[in-house]
This record gives sequence, C-alpha cells and structure tokens, in this order.
Amino acid sequence: MSTFSRRSFVEGLVAIATFAATAATAKEAPGGRPAASGQPADDPARADAAMKEAGLSPFGYGDVIKRARELSALPFVEKPSQAPEALAKLGFDQWRDIRFRPDKALLANSDTNFRMQMFHLGFLFQHAVTVNIIRDGVATPVPYSPQMFDFGQNKFGKPLPVNVGFAGFRLHYPLNDPTIRDELISFIGASYFRFLGQGQVYGLSARGLAINAGGQEEFPAFREFWVDVRKGDDSRVTVYALLDSPSISGAYQFNIYPAKQTVVDVEATLFPRKIIEKIGIAPLTSMFFIGENDRRFTDDYRPEVHDSDGLLIHSGSGEWIWRPLHNPRAPSISSFTENNVRGFGLMQRDRVFEHYEDLDIAYERRPGYWVEPRNPWGEGRVELIELPTSDETNDNIVATWAPKEPVGPGQQLIYRYSITAVGATDGMHAGGQAINSFQSAPRALGSSEPLHPNTRRLMVDFAGGELPYWLKAPDRVKVDASASSGRILRTFIAPNPKIGGFRAGVDVEAPPGQTVDVRVFLRADNKALTETWIFPWRAE
Repeated sequence: MSTFSRRSFVEGLVAIATFAATAATAKEAPGGRPAASGQPADDPARADAAMKEAGLSPFGYGDVIKRARELSALPFVEKPSQAPEALAKLGFDQWRDIRFRPDKALLANSDTNFRMQMFHLGFLFQHAVTVNIIRDGVATPVPYSPQMFDFGQNKFGKPLPVNVGFAGFRLHYPLNDPTIRDELISFIGASYFRFLGQGQVYGLSARGLAINAGGQEEFPAFREFWVDVRKGDDSRVTVYALLDSPSISGAYQFNIYPAKQTVVDVEATLFPRKIIEKIGIAPLTSMFFIGENDRRFTDDYRPEVHDSDGLLIHSGSGEWIWRPLHNPRAPSISSFTENNVRGFGLMQRDRVFEHYEDLDIAYERRPGYWVEPRNPWGEGRVELIELPTSDETNDNIVATWAPKEPVGPGQQLIYRYSITAVGATDGMHAGGQAINSFQSAPRALGSSEPLHPNTRRLMVDFAGGELPYWLKAPDRVKVDASASSGRILRTFIAPNPKIGGFRAGVDVEAPPGQTVDVRVFLRADNKALTETWIFPWRAE
C-alpha cells in the first residue's frame, strides 16, 4: 500500500473539510446582481450566432478533449512547485487563515446566483491550477491578485510574486436559504472534488480518476479548469477540466445541478499514455473509524465515528447489495464482479444524532455519493479498499469501478455517469434495508452453552420494503445465509417491532486466519424481501 502518498492527500482533504466548515460560518449574501458596465444583456443563442458569423466556435468540451488527446501524445512533464517558500512552509492553521474576500467573488455579472471563490496556494497545495471563466463562448483565465485574499495573521517578509496562482476553487449557491450563498462544490488537490445537497455537510470526496488504488498509487491531477455559467440560468453550472499524470491524460465535463440531493453529471474522455493494469473510474474516498459492528477502539465517548457506513451496489443482474464498512486490522481489498453495473456508492445510512453524539462534526448530516453509469461500462468489478486507521483524521476507505482488462496507449475511453449527494437512503430500492450490523460471541447471555473456538455471531436488522406486512406472519420469513468458506452453524430470526422489521442472526465457523464472506438476506416463500447483506469475518 502506498500509505505515505495517500496519507499526504488525506491530510490535505481533512484540511479542506475543516477549512470549508470554518468558511461556512461567514456565508455570502446574494444581494444584487450588478450588470457589467457597457455590456448588453446576455443571450446565449445570440452570442453563439455572433461567434459563428465571425468564424469562431464557442469554447466547449470538444476543445478540452482535443487538448487531452494532444497532451497524451507527449511525454509527461512534472509541474514544479509554484508556491514560494513563504507559502510552502505554512502549516494547516496558517494556510486556513488565508481567506478569499467574499466581495471579490467572481461570476457577479452572470445574472445568476452562482459565485466563485479561489483557494490560495500553501500548506500541502503547492501546484497552481489555471482557472478560466467562459463568457460569450470565450475562455479567459482568472488573474491572480493578492487583493482577492485576506491573509489573516500571516506576515511575509516580502511581497508575494504577482503570478502565484490558485490551488483550486469553489462555487457558491443559495442551497439552503435564498438569502445566503452556501458552498456548493469545491475542486482542490489532485483530482478531488466535493459537493453538497441541502442540509448536508462535507464528509466523503469524489475523484476524477484513480490509478492502482490500494497499491503503488498514482494520483492524476486536474491541471486546468473552465467554468461556464450561462447568464440567467440558475439550474446548473458547467465545469470542464483537463487531467494529466504520467500514465494518462483526460478531459472532463461536470454539469452541476444544485438541489435537495445535488447531482453532478460527469463525462470523462481518457487517453492512456502507457499500460495501466488497474484504472479506477468514479472513485470515492471516505473515512470509517468506529461503528456498531467494530468496537476495537472503545476509549471514545462517541458510539460511532464515520463519514460513510456502507457500500451499496446495484448489480447488473438487478440485485441490491449492502456491504457494511469496517476498520480492518490489516489492509483489505474486496471485489464485486459485475457486468454493466447499474450503480454503486458509499452511503451514510445511519442518520440518528444519538448514534454519533458529536455536536461539532455532525456525522449524521454527511452525504453519501451514489454513482450511476450513463453508458455501458462492460465487465469489471466494484472494488472496496479498507485501510486500518487509529483515528478519524485519515480517509481510509476507497470505492471505485475497475474495468476487467488493462487499458493502454491508442485507446480512447469514454465514461458517462452521474453522482448524487444522497441524504437518507430510504426509497433507493423497493426491498428492505440492512440498517444495523452487530457481532458477538455465538451464545446467549448467561448461557452455559460451550463456546466453540473460531466462531462468531453476526446479526443484521432489516427494515423497510414489505417487512411491516410480513410482521403479521413472521413464521413465513426465513433467513437465507451462505458463506464463501467455513460453514454456517445456525441461523435465527426474530421480529423487531422497534424498527418495523426483523433481526436475523448467523453463527459462522472458520479455520484460524481464514476470512469468510457471509451473505444474508430475508425471503418469504421464494421471494426475496431485502437487499443482500455481505460482510467479511476473519477467524482469529
């Protein structure tokens, strides 16, 4: 595992999350929308027609694809750090003290409620990215100016260079209150981005691309962005991005639709420079430290600490799978082979504050990200990577789609998908959901029954779907359980009226050191009533 590289990026993500949470306390009020001096009201159709009459084409996704294709034919050139020494040596708190001035927000002349703010270089963010704004089909770079920022308590011995540049940017929109612009989406650090729906706070992250995740990982990075906001259109904002790395280049289009559950439609066109054994499409990165199914770290007043509590998969065959996350003792990779997967995502299914008891972090308000392909992805696998962590500061969870075959030079890969910032997962499918996962010794409390070595009891609470109906005939509901190895000793089921569903139990046995994937779902007669719960248990 490439723990050093990953940890560096994780520290940066934690910094971003804290920075964003702090910045959110000083939200931007929409106010008026001043028109540009001497500029006529924008009519996109008229602007496009004027460009065509002049023999020009409006800048668009095709231009980014052309650049990515041309870039892939050239040797990769590593960009040197562009942060002056005074910025490069800043600690997190010092970097966080550099704030963009809300009155300098960009897109103020767009006649929409979208606004853009920039991130300053410093701390872990040493490489500048170019950010362009598209106006009337013409892309113009945003020039750096120190007057854009309040540097707080930071003092520099000499003025910063005039061409310092930006580490990234974020877009604001009145997501929760028509009088206040909240942060909607941010792009900063490699190919990482985060976005929010109504009432949500930052937790997990999405990425443009992953290469060899779980091994000697390479982190492709967005080098240049183009932001396109059509005047008078509050329904969406479009961001184009150019990605580059030693192994691949690519063009991205993000159509961002702010909503209760914000949706980002993504199209990626990729051009490999070299053979890549494992490429990760639509990767998601999250944190799982403590949960109801993992009590190894008990010296914490909070019952649970995680940004996501499970991986949800909608398989090509139509089956829904729920895989609870855990904090493993050693790095773990789980693969779910699929053909044209219908969807996958890291979810925060538990929405009860009392299960977290954290007044500051609000884990119960973290979004899940749900990925749905918009073109056939073919054969491959959803891969889940879980790394051990001793605290909550490390993003130790990765979920991504990996094609079956390696990719290489001469290929053009096109992936279209949407990512939705999901709140409650109720209603994502018609079946019952696994809402709690527990494990214990396989015997009743106080029982004199001998405890067999290398055994464990796994319990699942299923609720929703048709389960309230079947509470009237609980004897007809059965546990369907299987194990990849070892053996199932016994199963049991009990009505759980507290949740309007059932609690299923499975006792499993395996040789020492062996990991067993246990699969459980509920059925009545020949009909499946719930999603399939899958959990890896290792016999110690």
